[in-house]
Parts: sequence; C-alpha cells; structure tokens
Amino acid sequence: MKLVSDFKDFLKDTVNLNQTRIDLLSARVDAIKDFLRASDWDPQILRFIEQGSWAHDTIIRPVDKGEFDADLLVKVKPVDGWSAAQYVKELGRVFRDSKRYGEMTVVYDYCVTITYADDCKIDIAPLVTDREYQGTLEVCNKRADEFEESQPIEFTRWIKEKNGYSGNNSFRKATRLIKYIRDIKKRFSCQSVLLTTLIGHRIEWWDKDTMAFADTPSALQTIMARLDDWLQERPDKPKVENPSLKSQDFADLWNDTQYANFRNFVHKYRTWIDEAIEAPNRAESIEKWRRVFGDDFAKGENVKKSEASVTDRARVLLMDTAAHLDGLVDTVIDYGVGILPSIFNRPPHQQAPPWPMAETVSRNVQVFAEHSGTKLKGRGHRISSGEALAPSGGLWFDVRINKFQTVPTDCYVRWRITNTGAAAMAQKCGRGGFERPTEGDRRWEGLQYRGVHMAEAFIIRRRDDRVVGQSDPFYVVIK
Repeated sequence: MKLVSDFKDFLKDTVNLNQTRIDLLSARVDAIKDFLRASDWDPQILRFIEQGSWAHDTIIRPVDKGEFDADLLVKVKPVDGWSAAQYVKELGRVFRDSKRYGEMTVVYDYCVTITYADDCKIDIAPLVTDREYQGTLEVCNKRADEFEESQPIEFTRWIKEKNGYSGNNSFRKATRLIKYIRDIKKRFSCQSVLLTTLIGHRIEWWDKDTMAFADTPSALQTIMARLDDWLQERPDKPKVENPSLKSQDFADLWNDTQYANFRNFVHKYRTWIDEAIEAPNRAESIEKWRRVFGDDFAKGENVKKSEASVTDRARVLLMDTAAHLDGLVDTVIDYGVGILPSIFNRPPHQQAPPWPMAETVSRNVQVFAEHSGTKLKGRGHRISSGEALAPSGGLWFDVRINKFQTVPTDCYVRWRITNTGAAAMAQKCGRGGFERPTEGDRRWEGLQYRGVHMAEAFIIRRRDDRVVGQSDPFYVVIK
C-alpha cells in the first residue's frame, strides 16, 4: 500500500528540515553576508548565490547527531595578480581574524567552513567571474592552486526543471527520502550532488502528469526502479555527467568499491519498496515501510510485528566470545549498525582504558575514516561508520573535537581497535587493546577479516595522563 498520508506526515515530522532550523540558517547566512561586505577582503563582491541542498530544497533534518549545511557562493570580480589559492586563503584569513567567527573557521580546498555549536555549518566559496573572458565562472582549488569552471546557476535551474516534470514537488520529496535512507541506514556512500544528479537523470519531460509521479510513494518507487535498472546495466562505475558542465564527471566522487556498494543497496531497497507498496493491508505495509525507513515511519501506529525484531535477531547471533556468527554481518549490512544491542560494544576481550578518567570527559569527539588501497597512497574516499567494505585496502582513521577542531597540543591520542567475528577469532586476531597513532593523530588499519569491528579515539591530557575525551565507536563492517 502507498500510505500517501503517512508519507506526508513522515516528511513533515521526521525528514524535512524544520522551519526553526531554516530560519536560523537564513539568519546566519545573512549575518555572514553583512560581515563579508564590511570586511577588508579585496575582491569586489557582486552577489551571493545559494547552492547545494539548501538552494535545491532537498535539504533534510540531521540524523543521529549529524549536520545540516548550506553552501554559499560569493561571486566576485577578479583581482589582478591573484592566484586561485589566494581567494580561498584570504577569505579564510578574514574569518579567522574576526572575534565572531575566528574559532569557528576551517579553511578547506575550495571553501571556508563556519561550524556552529549546534548541528549547523555553512560553506563559503569564492566564485570568480570574467577572469579570462566575459561570462566565465570559476571556483578556486586552493590545493592545486587552479581555477575550475563552474555553472552553479545552470545546475540549480536543471534541478528546478526536473522537479517541474515530476509534478507535486515529487522530485524533491523523493530525493529527501532517498537521502534519509542513506543517512539512517549508513549502508552506502553517495554525496548529495551526485545522488541528486543520478535522480534527476531518471526524470524526463514526458513524465509530467503521469501516474508514475502521481504521489510521493509512486515517485519514490518509480525513481528507485529506474535508478536500479540503470545501475544493473552497468557493473563497472559509469560516468555521471554534470548536466550543466559536460566535462565534469560526478562519479569521480566514488571509488569502485563505493559504486559497487551503492549499486547493490539500491537494488535491495528497490525490492523492499516494491514489497511495501504491494503489501495487502495497512499493518503489513507499515511494517515493510519501516524496514526501509525505520520505526519513525507511521510512528503513531502500534503494529504487531510478524516476527522477532531485527535487534532481537542480532542479539541471538552474538556469542560470549565475540566470535559472532556470520549472519550478524549480513543483518548489519541490511539494517545498519543501529540494530546492534548495547552489549556488542563491550566484548569480553576488549581492554578497559589504562588511564584514569578526568573529572569531566568530553564525548564531543568524532572519528572520521578514509578508505585507501594502500597505506602509502594519498587521500582516500571518506566512508561512514557502518558502511559495508570489501576485505581489501585499509582505513586511515582521524579524530576531531567539536566536529572540526584538531586535538590540542597538550593532549595525545590513543586508539582502541576492537575486532570481532569468527574469522578474526579463529586467527587469534581478536584485538581489543590500545594502539599508538601511525602518523600524527591518525591511525592506519588494514581490512582483512569478515566481521563488525570498532575503532575508538581516546584523548589523554599530557600533564596528568587522564582521559579527557572519548569518541563513540566507529563501526567497520567487512563483508
């Protein structure tokens, strides 16, 4: 069953960014505009251009303490003699030198990011016009010190055109729902610009006013079916053309493993969506939709489950030795790490911290990971906690405080690496102790044994060797 009314409530109450946050975001962007106009940044500002999910109206509410962000382009006239890197570096200087934004500022390759104490961040990027000839638009790559052509206004126009073909705002609603699946399940990686483009390419002018987009669940089913069909015809990573800039391939945001993972999960979720729509009664349909979206879908309904909960099934697959059955990996791959019971995080072989705890221990410590083919290779692809990975290559783990700050120099980092699963235990590789960083504060770990493993960062104060910060586990799921 489609449960159109339930989808309306689900979007409003759970998926869509609420109006309070939208108003706060708008006020912060206005303040940044005023600040920049009054600053000593040399480029002449022509206008500000909203970009990304915020401009496309596909932004969603943060999931599991995640962030919502806004992309703001600053269109400027060129400055004689400036390189591409100077635009970004000088923009960063302006924000870093200010009392208001100094401690909130991080400078990245293309933008300056302002991260607020709550779950909001704003990326500000220079967009240089008319540098070589009239009408050109270029973003600035600080790392490569190169100007790169961009067509953000045309891309937003394309998004609006596709949404118009779908009718009833269906493109935007379906995009938000698929982003929600991505964020709540954490089963695949797909940056929003890539995901939005993939969805947009599945809608054509002849779809307007057809039953395929008659309502939100119909639009979701249509898009997922078309996307799955397109992916299944392409076992190798295809090109995903930027519709506003033919030379740009958004598929570069994936590696081959991430593409294969995305392809597999779109196929799985397409099947689940079909089964939910084909369910013969409301109760069974709600249960099947909850398999897709979690228990917040139709959350006012008390539906009697036809089988044991997924968490109960996961609990059955656990063993006292942490040599959990292989079926646990498959269950986590299907439903996400959220189904793991709390006892999973503390297997018997895991060591307790050897350092005493400080009076206050911050839990505002975050672990990030990049997948790379080898330890010596350069920057890898960012992966999410719980994302399913093949047993090849490895991960560089890094740690941040308050989402973006590096570890203070008066502290050091130790990593607790916990392996679980029958394969690791059989090889006597059931690690659960503490390791030093490999490079700086970062830790390299190879991917080898099937299982659900964990990496945690502990921050220890140098003067008294007390723990002052601890991250939540970062789950590494090896297929």
